Amino acid sequence: MYRQIGLKDFFQAIGFMMRVALEAKKADHHPEWSNVYNRIDICLTTHAARDVSHRDLALARIIDTFVH
Repeated sequence: MYRQIGLKDFFQAIGFMMRVALEAKKADHHPEWSNVYNRIDICLTTHAARDVSHRDLALARIIDTFVH
């Protein structure tokens, strides 16, 4: 499950990543991601399942709330 998010600037992108990081830590489920200035590329996958799992979907829903 892949998503690219564009924000206003670098500061907003890093703030967004920190918010997601705190939720990921609580869920013990961490994204694969990268950041270039205001763009964040996020990949959610469960390696043990070799597919998208309910944990990926739950984290994706949280990420969606931070984008909107």
